[in-house]
Amino acid sequence: MAKEQKVTEELIDITDEASYASDDEAEDGPSPVVEAIVAERDELKDRFMRALAETENLRKRAERDRREAEVYGGSKLARDILPVFDSLKRAVEAMNEEQRTANKALFNGLELTMRELLNVFGKHGISLISPQVGDKFDPQLHQAMFEAPVPGTEAGDIIQVMADGFQLRERLLRPAQVGVSSTPKS
Repeated sequence: MAKEQKVTEELIDITDEASYASDDEAEDGPSPVVEAIVAERDELKDRFMRALAETENLRKRAERDRREAEVYGGSKLARDILPVFDSLKRAVEAMNEEQRTANKALFNGLELTMRELLNVFGKHGISLISPQVGDKFDPQLHQAMFEAPVPGTEAGDIIQVMADGFQLRERLLRPAQVGVSSTPKS
């Protein structure tokens, strides 16, 4: 506060001196005190502009983070629910035809629950990555759990699917877990 008052008093003094200056002094150019004030003004203007730019960048970053949180905020919950889908799928696949006939209501309930879970996933932008045996391995979507030479396949072909993968919009939640052929080219 005292510094601001001192600067104000100096400005008043400079203004008074400038008003009483003769015409000869005015022609010599600005006095060193005026030059110092102009330099200080320029420095303050520069600092102000930088602070303004930084504030604008911060606002844009906060808006981007807010949009991203809105779109991808549920990814942790989605990852935690994926094993539920896996368990339902294993239960359906484990039932043989005789068990399906004997426990028709249970089988239909499991399938209905799986379909409903996939529908809820779809509403929230989660899509199933379900590679098939014979597809080419894509490291962006698949995780190779093992490699094995299998006759009749080429290196990089999927030979077994252990678990489906899931994607939240363009982000990978979990890669599909697959076995890949390592058969060398003939």
